[in-house]
Amino acid sequence: MNDNDVLLPDMPELSAIKQAALSYVTEAFAEAELDGLDGDCMAQAALFAAFAELVATYGEDAVAEYAATLPDKIRSGGFSMALKH
Repeated sequence: MNDNDVLLPDMPELSAIKQAALSYVTEAFAEAELDGLDGDCMAQAALFAAFAELVATYGEDAVAEYAATLPDKIRSGGFSMALKH
């Protein structure tokens, strides 16, 4: 996850805040897996919740513009956890 992926104001502590948030989400995924929920199901639910929150905060147009940048970020490895060789 990159610091420019979120539509929040530029703040020095933003990276630490985003790391803490990612830790909460990662823990939720791990707990759901222990309860037998599929990772794909969790990912889709998390995306829905995330986009709903972004739309509530920034509005449909701003979030649609942000979402339009996702294909390039995905293809360039912006969300890949594994190291590229």
